[in-house]
Amino acid sequence: MTRFLTCWPCPGRPRSRAIGLIFTLLLLSLHSTGQSLATEAGHLLTPDQFLGYKLGAQFTPHAEMLRYVAHVVAHAPGRMKLVRYGSTYEKRPLEVVQVASAENFGRLEEVRHNNLKLAGLEPGTGQRQQPAVCWLSYNVHGNEAVSSEAVMQVLYDLANPQDQQMQDWLKNTVVLLDPCVNPDGHDRYANWYNRVRNQALNAEPDSWEHHEPWPGGRFNHYYFDLNRDWAWQTQQETRQRIVLYNQWLPAVHADFHEMGPNNSYYFSPAAKPYHADITAWQRKFQGILGDYNKVVFDKNNWLYFTREVYDLYAPTYGDTWPSFNGAIGMTYEQGGGGPAGVAFARLDGDTLTLGQRIAHHHAASRATIQATAERHDDLLREFQAYFTTAKAKPQGEYKTYVLSVGNDPGQLRAFTQYLDRNQISYGFASKRTKTRGFSYTSGKTESVQIEPRDVVVSMYQPKSTLVKVLFEPRPQLEDSLTYDITSWALPYAFGLKAYALPGRLNASSSTPTQATVRGSAAASAERPYAYLARWNSLQDVRFLSRLLQQKVKVRYAEKAFEAEGQQYAPGTLVITRTGNEALGARLDQLVRAQADSVGTVVTAVKSGFSSSGRDLGSSTVHFVKQPKVAVVAGPGVDATAFGEVWHFFEQQLGYPLTVLGTDYLGRVSLQKYDVLILPNGSYTDVYSGRNFDNLKAWVRDGGRLIAMEGAARFLADKKDFLLKIKAIDSVAIRKDQKANPYKLLRRYGDAEREEAEDVVRGSVYRVQLDNTHPLAFGYGDTYFALVRNPLNYRFLDKGGWNVGIIKQDSYSAGFIGARARKELADTFVLGTQNLGRGEVVYLGDNPLFRAFWQGGKLLFGNAIFLVGQ
Repeated sequence: MTRFLTCWPCPGRPRSRAIGLIFTLLLLSLHSTGQSLATEAGHLLTPDQFLGYKLGAQFTPHAEMLRYVAHVVAHAPGRMKLVRYGSTYEKRPLEVVQVASAENFGRLEEVRHNNLKLAGLEPGTGQRQQPAVCWLSYNVHGNEAVSSEAVMQVLYDLANPQDQQMQDWLKNTVVLLDPCVNPDGHDRYANWYNRVRNQALNAEPDSWEHHEPWPGGRFNHYYFDLNRDWAWQTQQETRQRIVLYNQWLPAVHADFHEMGPNNSYYFSPAAKPYHADITAWQRKFQGILGDYNKVVFDKNNWLYFTREVYDLYAPTYGDTWPSFNGAIGMTYEQGGGGPAGVAFARLDGDTLTLGQRIAHHHAASRATIQATAERHDDLLREFQAYFTTAKAKPQGEYKTYVLSVGNDPGQLRAFTQYLDRNQISYGFASKRTKTRGFSYTSGKTESVQIEPRDVVVSMYQPKSTLVKVLFEPRPQLEDSLTYDITSWALPYAFGLKAYALPGRLNASSSTPTQATVRGSAAASAERPYAYLARWNSLQDVRFLSRLLQQKVKVRYAEKAFEAEGQQYAPGTLVITRTGNEALGARLDQLVRAQADSVGTVVTAVKSGFSSSGRDLGSSTVHFVKQPKVAVVAGPGVDATAFGEVWHFFEQQLGYPLTVLGTDYLGRVSLQKYDVLILPNGSYTDVYSGRNFDNLKAWVRDGGRLIAMEGAARFLADKKDFLLKIKAIDSVAIRKDQKANPYKLLRRYGDAEREEAEDVVRGSVYRVQLDNTHPLAFGYGDTYFALVRNPLNYRFLDKGGWNVGIIKQDSYSAGFIGARARKELADTFVLGTQNLGRGEVVYLGDNPLFRAFWQGGKLLFGNAIFLVGQ
């Protein structure tokens, strides 16, 4: 029913203006209540009708897109259900639409539970006489915004009872549809584009609307690439999605993307390398899906390609992580992306429109649903076989993985929490056992002593394929032309002492015989002389961060010592009653509460005397000043590298951080800050002339500069900085070329593979540490780093500290090109130098990479809180 508004003219206002106002308000009311009017009239509106513009004429804001989603769901009662599974950092909703035929909709929960029974993750015998589950994910990269336009047309088709073809497919499939995986990035892009675009179509690539500003809409709020986060789940959006995903475990998962605007369209089969654990059936179905897509693309004379660029190797993506969880995972890539806008003049002379991009993703979505429906019997049979085989006959050389109970308790707890999130079963050893296995620490097969309460992960479980992929020390790589990391083993990532055993070792208890993490409640109830907390992991850095913000005075021990029968390593936190008198009894409450909260073990001591080593009042026990920290962001800075620092402070430490933009950095008084972080980036324009002089003056005056990756390279070879790039031996090169004059001749077709010789694809290296230096406190004499670039630095000269270096033969796992391998030998990785009263910290390698390399976070905490104190 139409509702009319009554509006009386205001005194002194001409009646004609009042009548005009009435009609204006009426039109606005009709537009804003279009959804409710359509609902009452029982009409399902097309996207064009609902939005008021033709789909593809502009980018739709996320909230408006969700309004249309709600409209469609409301018009498909008994066939669609809208499920909110979380929210983004910027509080935008994350939703999935569950779609089924009228016959299957009433038993959705039965289908879901039966699916988990087929996978062996719920008790009972699963039945294959049910629809296959197909999950479609759109817009994981925010500026690949065609996805959230195409999804509206797909939803309309699913709800439209006149679309008999779609309704027939729904008899054999349940569709789960995520309309926008990355709403924050989507709106960052869409709102910018809609603000700057020309009113008339402007396909000219030089136009402003085709040049997205820093940091772009690709990433989420913290500038993380959510398509690299499936396996690690460091981001809020991913963690929330994985919970729902694991409640369904679909048989098919499709991930919709865009690539450069001069490309056509990509669909499966994927390019090599395939990971060795992609099964024969999964490879075969990649081709089957390609066949379904070929039919529609050939019919419409649309250009496409297959078997190029997009591989199935690293477990981080929306095609590979689902694949290692039993699904047929695939990527769809449409030419376009952020530069394409609504219309883009391509190099071939054609104009690529948003409408064309929508049509392609729409067609691929339908083809995926069709393939799932028409091959559902095969899919369910192979889905069940995947998990049955995984449990009974796990693949690979190793059948058990063991994590030592001697590892840091907080880090071990973070590790088991990760296993829980991924439905990976584990137990605990109940007795001492001697065997042989591969040691991640030494990189060799050796004698292994299993201790009671060691964490035991058996391969004899439904998710053994995922376990193998995540734990394998050296993944098989059938082709070097992959575009992401090639090593990621969890023991390296978490910095844990671990072993891979070829034999089966059953865990006889599901819980350890005593708590893995002992909280501070076990400390003395009396008011002790001091509290001591070992410095081993991110949890300990978080503990320090919270104490400092509560105005608790904390010190750290530079030297090892023994107190009351226990050994304490350098870096141990010392919280004395002296200096904290103003807190009174609150000191004990604060220390114990914060230790319990983060999982740090604290020990109460009754005396400041050490039975060996320095006493607690020694000058080698340094006061930790609460540092005021700033980080540089903006053009010139790598957005994801900045995001990793930003996320570390806000989400992992909860410590205040000031972000300084590169566009006004020259006007900032750095004297207000104790620490300045330069993430990876290109700083030639940021710090030129006077700005660079001011930076050096600030350091000399007592500032602490942390230069990461590209920032360290920017400082290399500059006056007053000790970091130097290793010189190329030009004499040796000339001699080599003289001996072989044809060496400079190259085949064009080999160019891509020759370039791989200079590449490091996320390889694990053993970094030798000087753990007497505060930058390496809490570590042993080595640290496993995920190196992604040839560092090629000389060791620091006298006056600098070479805290972390890579020696000859320090490679552990992952692909590295032949020439890059030579550079990564006898090279500086991390260290410090004094500059005046200040200090420069060089981090040639990024210890915060994608927030999943847990073993490096303590090192970064050292750089912030301990170095230079």
